[in-house]
Amino acid sequence: MQVHITGRHVEMTDGIREHIYDKVERTLVDFPRVEDVRVVLELQKIINSVEVVVSGKDIHVEGHASSENMYTSIDQALEKTERQLRTRREKVQEYH
Repeated sequence: MQVHITGRHVEMTDGIREHIYDKVERTLVDFPRVEDVRVVLELQKIINSVEVVVSGKDIHVEGHASSENMYTSIDQALEKTERQLRTRREKVQEYH
């Protein structure tokens, strides 16, 4: 799984980068079909926006979150993508 991090008007610190890598590994390890994760961080005045795009074989899921704290935005966006992946997997398992 490849993780790409992009910052728009944000200084990428090692703490933010490590937080993203740790959270992605912990939350998306249960999904073997995930090949690529793109995280876009954006700062607009005092609002930190995070967009997470997860793609892979027959998978394309997006999660967006905004708050005043960058770390909470990252956590919320990854939780949304994880929830979408879990519902998608449950639908496929119920169908079969």
